[in-house]
Amino acid sequence: MSVRLYVGNLPQSFDAKELDALFTAIGEGVRFKTVQDRETGACRGFGFANVDDEKLADAVIEQLNGLAFGGNTLRIERSERKETRTTPTGSDRRPAGAPAAARKSTNKVVHSDTITEGAPDPRWAGELAKLKALLANQTATV
Repeated sequence: MSVRLYVGNLPQSFDAKELDALFTAIGEGVRFKTVQDRETGACRGFGFANVDDEKLADAVIEQLNGLAFGGNTLRIERSERKETRTTPTGSDRRPAGAPAAARKSTNKVVHSDTITEGAPDPRWAGELAKLKALLANQTATV
């Protein structure tokens, strides 16, 4: 069974081959992947290593945790997996048992680009209806 390790406190720019050499010096079967920023593509300072064997994972932690690498002290520990929240359909992200939110009803106005003589511009009909309601409420309370 594969063990996932968190590798933290990586320098912003480092040679991936040099880090791979550290892992392979301990044993074969370690695959490392850095986490990169989506916009810049630079290393975000951490990554994850998949190790094939429990004993090898313990050896990696023991030998590399606290080691100086590129001016930083490496932090290596077992990664905690996120618990996935899935529903029977697999598309809902709400916690189990949470009620579905009702959609707010809105009075939608179907717009037309043709303007008839004497009628308000249909593109502003919804806003005009709101203003009329506001005016009616003001005169009723005064």
